[in-house]
Amino acid sequence: MGKLATPDWIREGFDSKADWEKAHGTGKKKKEGKTFKLRRCPKCGSDNVAVVLNGEEGKATGEWECKKCKWKGANVKEEELSEDQFMKYLDEQGAEVI
Repeated sequence: MGKLATPDWIREGFDSKADWEKAHGTGKKKKEGKTFKLRRCPKCGSDNVAVVLNGEEGKATGEWECKKCKWKGANVKEEELSEDQFMKYLDEQGAEVI
């Protein structure tokens, strides 16, 4: 077994690893609450997109298809919404929330 190295955050004089990450901007920021991903067609902006299944049974190829304008491609637009934004989006769409 090799030697253990002293972590950078200790050598640089920080009180905790979290403080060091904050100072260097390397830590992941946790968002409050749940986030939802919304995928949209880059051509028409519709959210009615689905994964295209090809080849072996049930295997995705990374392609998306818009059910509205029949666009096919891999570069679908993704938006991350907070829980409040997502609920507002569902209200605008007229979707029934159970």
